[in-house]
Amino acid sequence: MRPGPANALTDVPGLRVGHAHRVGDGYRTGTTVILAPPGGMVAGVDVRGAAPGTRETELLDPRNLVERVHAIVLSGGSAYGLSAACGVMDRLADAGVGFPVDGGVVPIVPAAVIYDLGRGGAFRATPDAAFGHAACDAALPSTGRGAAGGAPAAGSVGAGAGAVAGGLAGGVGMASAVLDAGVTVAALVVVNAAGSVLDPGGGVLSGTRYGLPGEFDHLGPPSPRDVAAWEQAKVTSLNTTIGVVATDATLTKAQCGKLAGVAHDGLARAIRPAHTMVDGDTVFGLATCARPAPGAEPEVFGTGEAHLHDLLSAGADVFSRAVAHAILAATGREGAPAYLDAFPSALR
Repeated sequence: MRPGPANALTDVPGLRVGHAHRVGDGYRTGTTVILAPPGGMVAGVDVRGAAPGTRETELLDPRNLVERVHAIVLSGGSAYGLSAACGVMDRLADAGVGFPVDGGVVPIVPAAVIYDLGRGGAFRATPDAAFGHAACDAALPSTGRGAAGGAPAAGSVGAGAGAVAGGLAGGVGMASAVLDAGVTVAALVVVNAAGSVLDPGGGVLSGTRYGLPGEFDHLGPPSPRDVAAWEQAKVTSLNTTIGVVATDATLTKAQCGKLAGVAHDGLARAIRPAHTMVDGDTVFGLATCARPAPGAEPEVFGTGEAHLHDLLSAGADVFSRAVAHAILAATGREGAPAYLDAFPSALR
């Protein structure tokens, strides 16, 4: 197994990522959009946190009508930030993208939000439809940003602009893996956790333990002095980690839901505790269906075919790795230092 060319969600061909955020004048928040390739993508969802903020998740139940979605929106602003999805709907509808109905189309845009209210100073300074417009515009190929195959920005951008994770600066992170059969699995996560992203009793980022060869070789265990100083800070933070895990294999809605479920295993490996009463942890599973369906039975191991178990296992690992990359890419600020600002000795 190896990472994709960009080690990013856009290593899944056809997916595009766009960010919009605002910092200043009371704001520290933003929105991230994942646009589907032409024809949409199959999607499932798994909600494990006890305080979720979501939209259109019921449509992803395998028993329900719609088979494909056209975008996923991840946003700051708590429940207020769900309005950013309306801006994405506007852009897609203007382009004629959506579920066909008499008289036009209805874009299917599920969404999830994190709690970052007041982090810029003004409680009601939250994403609205204009953030959705801007994030969608940033993802469109005509802008030259976020196009499929590129490497979108990570860290304190988009939905991660105001994120905090266990007192450290949180943000957006991505990772990908290419299986032996050529299938790509990738994740994008917005880390804003009430729990810690550090190993208990130390300062090692838990998610780095699942890195591919060479991925985190620039890091080592921080010094006892740095660890002791951080423990004395007794930091806390609010709350919710959201994201997507995607593949170019052909999956059903139910299998996408399972992929989202195992991504939560990756979340729980990288963040402790996870899925608390004050987290709204939500993960979407996505399939662009550009490659054949994976084999479902263990007997296909060793035949060179993609295997569903391999794909699911990779989904958990890429999510853990994406959490670590989010923390490493985040920009520190007062009250929420960057990881290497708090643990400078961790850099080899």
